[in-house]
Amino acid sequence: MKILVADDDPTSRLIARKTVESLGHDCDTAIDGNDAWGAYRRGQPDVVITDWMMPGQTGLQLCEKIRAEPDGGHVYLILVTSHDGHAQIVAGMSAGADDYLLKPLSRQALEARLIAAARISSLHRQLACQRTQMEGLNEELSKLARRDPLTGLWNRRVLQEDLALLDDRVVRYGQRFCLAVLDIDHFKSYNDSYGHQAGDAVLCAVSGELDRQARAGDTLYRYGGEEFLCVLPEQTLAMGIGAIQRMRASVQLLNIGHSANSLGVVTVSAGVALLGPDETRSVVEVVKEADDALYKAKQLGRNRVEAIGPITSASDPGRAPGRSPAWPSATRGVSATNGGNE
Repeated sequence: MKILVADDDPTSRLIARKTVESLGHDCDTAIDGNDAWGAYRRGQPDVVITDWMMPGQTGLQLCEKIRAEPDGGHVYLILVTSHDGHAQIVAGMSAGADDYLLKPLSRQALEARLIAAARISSLHRQLACQRTQMEGLNEELSKLARRDPLTGLWNRRVLQEDLALLDDRVVRYGQRFCLAVLDIDHFKSYNDSYGHQAGDAVLCAVSGELDRQARAGDTLYRYGGEEFLCVLPEQTLAMGIGAIQRMRASVQLLNIGHSANSLGVVTVSAGVALLGPDETRSVVEVVKEADDALYKAKQLGRNRVEAIGPITSASDPGRAPGRSPAWPSATRGVSATNGGNE
């Protein structure tokens, strides 16, 4: 153990240091209360053996200051006094001392105190180690509680928390958001044909690609089963559709074989809806609208992006409401790739 001996009497200090070192401990010494405080701050000892009466500050004051430190509760404090009165012993313990010794110091008495101190210090170290482990486990559990264990995306718990904030941001700050729900086409057929392990691998591959294609500021969640939800901040409906079309196309380009899909590869369908400052709908209603748009995309052949409601482009303010943007990847009612995909 690291032990600090504080005593203004050179003889007592020498005797204590020699005894401590003979018992196999490291020892530092201090000549008065102020010196002891500095030595404690520098060395962070396991045990402090301090004389009661010292210049600068007394042993009682030193005990109180050490106990007030963040890690001061782990230090074993032994108060040395020439008085064995009950009142003094109680005063020392009340100041934070764990034990006391009477002068002149006895090697046997000091050895007994240090045996007790070693046990207590060992317990403190074990508790500190366990606390660090528990903090790490709690942090890991917190992450697990907020992440989907298969895909690593944010889960529905986080989604519900985040969606609750969107309404406030729209109303208070005038922000707008596009919400998109994406679904892997014919996923049940894929599981039936290739097995659930292969299905899990597809979920990981698709979610990873969607996450890679998401832009800075976009947030992707696992919505449930083979569905994902993406929040795209500060987007018009046309811009949001364009971003989701890029995600859809990138999934198709993974070329994951899917015999039950007419294209022969895994594809996704998506529905997009807008939550803006001029809207009177709640975020729950907008998510429902995105779900309805997804259903429409599936009805129209899958592997496509649909939106319900007029589409306008931020880059073309004069575009008439209800007209599709110029780029074909966001056309409504026509598949961006193969309109015959079943």
